[in-house]
Amino acid sequence: MHIAAVSLEIIKTASNGLTRAGVLHTPHGPVATPVFMPVGTQATVKTLSPDELHAIGAGIILSNTYHLYLRPGHELIERAGGLHAFMGWDGAILTDSGGFQVFSLGPLRRITEQGVEFRSHIDGSKHMFTPESVMEVEMALGADIAMCFDECAPYPSTWEYAKASADMTTRWAERCLAAHDRADQSLFGIVQGSMYADLRKASARDLASLGFPGFGIGGLSVGEPKPLMYEMLDITLPVLPPDKPRYLMGVGSPDALLEGVARGIDMFDCVLPTGMALCSRGRGGSSCATPPSRKTCVRSIRDATVTRVPTSPGPTSDTSSKPVRFWGSGSRPYTTCATSSR
Repeated sequence: MHIAAVSLEIIKTASNGLTRAGVLHTPHGPVATPVFMPVGTQATVKTLSPDELHAIGAGIILSNTYHLYLRPGHELIERAGGLHAFMGWDGAILTDSGGFQVFSLGPLRRITEQGVEFRSHIDGSKHMFTPESVMEVEMALGADIAMCFDECAPYPSTWEYAKASADMTTRWAERCLAAHDRADQSLFGIVQGSMYADLRKASARDLASLGFPGFGIGGLSVGEPKPLMYEMLDITLPVLPPDKPRYLMGVGSPDALLEGVARGIDMFDCVLPTGMALCSRGRGGSSCATPPSRKTCVRSIRDATVTRVPTSPGPTSDTSSKPVRFWGSGSRPYTTCATSSR
């Protein structure tokens, strides 16, 4: 019998029978739930070192398959020892499939049953994502949790489009399962169905029957009113196995976090807190929150070679003396920033 690399232990359920607290057991340690995952899109949580992430209690972070595939490339990260070693992060990691980013490209992409052909937002080069190729990338990255490749239907969508999209997402999930064979990584399915109750129920039921060890709830927080998002959660969650982790994708505003937890969501992610902190909006300012003396900006692909993988042995280590080589690839300069731990 296959034992999932990631599992949820429910410690306490509230009197409403929905809200719960637990522990997400991962290959890189336990994570208390409900949990918000800071977003490190390009293998770094902007402005925060691994030590600072430990200090604020982050047990799991999220990285983005689409962006890492384009630069620096999953092959480079695999040669560096995988995403954990590349980032210098010893906690858990979840990689999303890149589906949302690809489908956000609009005219730069073309969807077929086989997958999605798209042009890079960086240099316009052509690429193809299929369920099989995305699994190859995510297994090379080596996160604790990988997400299936799915289609995120736009809002609003017609019932006909949403049904075709959700059905294809289920077929893609089956292909992801067939292609995924990394034992130390768990693969989560993603529920779709836009804002239609019957489609949400069918998608959740179909994915639950495939035996995934956890489930993302996608296609929400895409422009719909929040009461409609909560209605879709009320419809979807009762269909999913109660002993499996539930991940509400791309949601991070304080009110939505509380509403999600009340309904039994275990995991969240969103770029909102990082973006607000970076621009100092959380304290009413408008400038970058990181003092210039603590900021390193890489503007050229001349800095693209990984010469030493950063390491972080624990939350009390001093990373300010550790050399960190930032990375990039492609034909255009770009900028990324990170801070020291002190």
